[in-house]
Amino acid sequence: MSEQTYNWSRKSLDELVDFYEQEIAPERQREGHDPNGIPTYQWLVDHGYSGLQYAVREHHDMTLSEFFEQAVGLGDDVSPETPTWPIDNEQMIEYLEQYFRSQQRGSAAETTLQSKRSRLGQFLRHYEDLHGTAAIVSRITDVADQPEEIQRVTAVFDVLNEQLESNDSKRRYRSDIDDLYSWLVDRGYGAFNPVRYDHEWDVAKRDNPALAPAQVGALGAATENIEERLIVLGLCAWGLRRSELANLHVENVELQTESPYLSFDMRKNGPGTVALIYGQNVLSDRIAQLSDRQGWDGYLFPSPDARRDHVTGETLNRRFKSIATRADVRVRGELPTSKMGRRFWYSAYADAVETVIDRLQSVAHEQGSSDPMVVFRNYLSEEKRREYLRDAMYDRLAEAFGDK
Repeated sequence: MSEQTYNWSRKSLDELVDFYEQEIAPERQREGHDPNGIPTYQWLVDHGYSGLQYAVREHHDMTLSEFFEQAVGLGDDVSPETPTWPIDNEQMIEYLEQYFRSQQRGSAAETTLQSKRSRLGQFLRHYEDLHGTAAIVSRITDVADQPEEIQRVTAVFDVLNEQLESNDSKRRYRSDIDDLYSWLVDRGYGAFNPVRYDHEWDVAKRDNPALAPAQVGALGAATENIEERLIVLGLCAWGLRRSELANLHVENVELQTESPYLSFDMRKNGPGTVALIYGQNVLSDRIAQLSDRQGWDGYLFPSPDARRDHVTGETLNRRFKSIATRADVRVRGELPTSKMGRRFWYSAYADAVETVIDRLQSVAHEQGSSDPMVVFRNYLSEEKRREYLRDAMYDRLAEAFGDK
């Protein structure tokens, strides 16, 4: 496996943490390692991840141990319920633990909470370095302190702005920090949220290019076998994350029903299902193809490496780019990534919702309402809403893949 394929040097610290949680951690879990244990450098080398050490050392000024302990939150004497924090303020740590106990009562997956811990830890570490303390609560209890606190938070955002490479990472930091301050205010610990004010860090402009329908069609036409077709469908027609697609198992698939779907015990934000509105025949053909293999264990993308049950999400991303190269598809001059396929799905779904709402306009008018959403939400059964959306989404996907 080539280390260059991971583009270690181009990943922000946040993206490296995400990569660990989505790619490395599941692999270690499959091998039976302690999920909270720190991987050895030799293990990383043996599994093709040695470039991680260079990236965290040269680009983030951290050792491997510091990365795993401080950024990821691993350690032999640490559990997810008792994280360590890179600050020296016991009262603030207690607030943080209260906050995460409230988060754990929600539906967020543990990997999502670990990423949030990492981002908040980095924010507070920078805050402490810049302002001498991480005791942010004492500085939001009096509205008279609001101008100064906004400036202090802005200074931390300026540091993060230099460190983080992508707008996606910046948005996640801002969202998590905003959420923490909002929780403190809601619980009566503070009087105002300084993140809600202009801190001169503009992350509202999204930099998330998506594939256009014609490009999706070109990708589908460029596939050379069932496996490649399934990659394009999984990302673009079903909106799966590449790690979910790489992990896809026959037990996740339910085709023998009026409305086929994929079922997952755990997605990023908890258990869930994905409707198979289009392309079920390719999925069925892939299962039939693999069923003829001796010793097949049910994974739709089995790995040629005997040490792994299935390929990694990064492998699927490389194959997706290979298909794009063959199809001569570019987005802003660059080969598209797997995320752009998922973004196409979101765009297509938003268009499908708009189509359904437009169709209900005349019904709303007859009911004396100017808002067709009232009809959609209040006068259609859940089954009927799902039927309308499935039909509209099928039309969008079929048109993109050239079936209409």
